[in-house]
Amino acid sequence: MVYYKIVLGIVALVIALVSYIPYFRDLFAGRTKPHAFSWLVWTVIPSIAFGVQVAEKGGPGTWATGVIALICFIVFLLALFKGKRHFHHTDWICLIVALIALALWQLAENPAAAVVLIILADAIGYMPTFRKGYLHPFEDTPITYGLNGLSFFISIFALENLAITTWLYPASLVVTNSAFTIMMYVRRWQVRKHHGK
Repeated sequence: MVYYKIVLGIVALVIALVSYIPYFRDLFAGRTKPHAFSWLVWTVIPSIAFGVQVAEKGGPGTWATGVIALICFIVFLLALFKGKRHFHHTDWICLIVALIALALWQLAENPAAAVVLIILADAIGYMPTFRKGYLHPFEDTPITYGLNGLSFFISIFALENLAITTWLYPASLVVTNSAFTIMMYVRRWQVRKHHGK
């Protein structure tokens, strides 16, 4: 195992852990209201991706994915009590489509196609949170998503086996987390400007 990959794996892991400190602070203070549907999908998919990465000998680049899967499960449980409790019909549609994509993933025999289905399910699972973030930009913690994007970016370089089955999923998370972070900050700026703050 190459030494610098271990260092990068540790850096990605530390950033992932640190990224949730402000999230849990805001969650327990009632400022962040997680969408349970997204966090359910984000629990299942990173768990699967972690298993695939380990099976494909991803090495230290898998550590952040595994830890984030565990944290997502904790947030999902907390979201049931402290998160958004009223779900729009589009939220239900997104959850069902994400679960269908996961079911199709199990049927896919081509590893690359399976990874694409996992990414599709993750992106669809993100939609309720994107919708909530757009409508209520102060009910989430964008720094957590931004740091997660950075963590996954670093974790790609810590992978021992750079195959499409190991790097494509974390690369997609760099994109979705970064896009959500930017959208949240833009929406906050728009709301403040509209209200003259």
